[in-house]
Amino acid sequence: MAASSAVCSWLMAACMSLGCGNDSSASMLSTTSSHPSPRRRRRPAPPKLSAIRNLMTSCLPFEPCDRFCQSEFFFGFGNRRRRKSHRPAARSGVAMAIAVHPIMEVERKTKPPTKQRRVVVTGMGVETPLGDDPDVFYNNLLEGASGISVIEAFDCSQFPTRIAGEIKSFSTDGLVAPKLSKRMDRFMLYMLTAGKKALADGGINEDVMEALNKTRCGVLIGSAMGGMKVFHDAIEALRVSYRKMNPFCVPFATTNMGSAMLAMDLGWMGPNYSISTACATSNFCILNAANHIIRGEADMMLCGGSDAAIIPIGLGGFVACRALSQRNTDPTKASRPWDNGGDGFVMGEGAGVLLLEELEHAKQRGATIYAEFLGGSFTCDAYHMTEPHPEGTGIILCIEKALAQSGVPKEYVNYINAHATSTPAGDLKEYQALLHCFRQNPELKVNSTKSMIGHLLGAAGAVEAVATVQAIRTGWVHPNINLENPDDSVLVDAYIDDPFLIQDTNVLVGPTKERLDVKVALSNSFGFGGHNSSILFAPLRSSRF
Repeated sequence: MAASSAVCSWLMAACMSLGCGNDSSASMLSTTSSHPSPRRRRRPAPPKLSAIRNLMTSCLPFEPCDRFCQSEFFFGFGNRRRRKSHRPAARSGVAMAIAVHPIMEVERKTKPPTKQRRVVVTGMGVETPLGDDPDVFYNNLLEGASGISVIEAFDCSQFPTRIAGEIKSFSTDGLVAPKLSKRMDRFMLYMLTAGKKALADGGINEDVMEALNKTRCGVLIGSAMGGMKVFHDAIEALRVSYRKMNPFCVPFATTNMGSAMLAMDLGWMGPNYSISTACATSNFCILNAANHIIRGEADMMLCGGSDAAIIPIGLGGFVACRALSQRNTDPTKASRPWDNGGDGFVMGEGAGVLLLEELEHAKQRGATIYAEFLGGSFTCDAYHMTEPHPEGTGIILCIEKALAQSGVPKEYVNYINAHATSTPAGDLKEYQALLHCFRQNPELKVNSTKSMIGHLLGAAGAVEAVATVQAIRTGWVHPNINLENPDDSVLVDAYIDDPFLIQDTNVLVGPTKERLDVKVALSNSFGFGGHNSSILFAPLRSSRF
């Protein structure tokens, strides 16, 4: 700001000096002037625009707009009449000396190179259909348990889809004040409880919390749908009278308020906001949170996503999109990524939160380090509101940018937690993109957490990031349940480039868990609007790749 002011002052001063013409023989840098002549002088002519243009191009790092420079109103010069100035010309010379001097302050100081700050995962918290503890959640995944069941929260007998990954048992006891629990939307409650569980898992007790520099601790947890239930209830109340509306209906419906409320509760004053990019929300939040740490703006960040859209308006909206499975008689078999019998995705609900921390900060407090966050990337298909690009170009670009940004060679990636939602078009395009990028890795394993918990929308990426970190920790990757009859396109596309290069049955994890020493894990999340995101995790090593 100071540099810009100095440039503006110098520029205006120089233009004024041009306006002085021959009125004064004093130098621009002179601080003295001769006595004015008592005789009335002729008014000086306006400066030539070519002189001003040369001045502009000589001192600014960009070319001035031709249209602007040619305007008769440029710097106020033109045919407009001006008042006669009776001030001595030499006074301008004095003003010039003062205005020109700050040019010395404009010199840009180069920042010395700094060592790359590394980011690690030191805590995890979840609220899912398969458990509210990261270990319980992942053990259920390893066993191939399904969290898909008939919806019980409301009467959905009139809907063509009556199943979802619903959280049957949820408690805020000891984590959220009872009064707030009654008023808040469930997406916020899931976010708050998962966030506090991530802190507890990361060893952040009262003593550690007291010692933290809270100005360097932030919260970045997003939501795709926000407080749909609170907003819907407000509309119903409005049908009676505005006086019946909950005064908290607006703040508790917005996607940012969960992060804000958690920060208020913790007293964390660092970066705090939310991102909403449909079903890619969590990955966007995780990568941006990590970047705050890498840039030195924070030492610790809670990040992830939360959604609770299993309500009539949420279910009805996706039914209207014709996107949901209608396998109501056999809910556990409904979510079938890459399987020929898939008829749409299954809605889920919950939250996932990671505690990201700068490596040296984590070491100094003796934290348990689960994995290292290596980096990631975003792209946009710029193609269709809901359909993936037919060539998968956006996905491929996203993966390749993520690898380049994190400095990870392709051959190091041997585990991928895919976005795979159980929608044939999306699943197959992602599968083809994965083979395009990693077909030369014979150890590659791919699975979809959504086969067991459904699609948690904005929370999906964070919950799947927890599953990815757990795979690194345990050395086990969970199965793909319901993959009984792989889609024909999966079998064909596996051999499209080289029939001897890769066996597709070795790429997709089977119906039971498999052992895998994860070198680098990739987690994908894509969302309506063509939003693509890929993030990378790995076991902590003494040095990066």
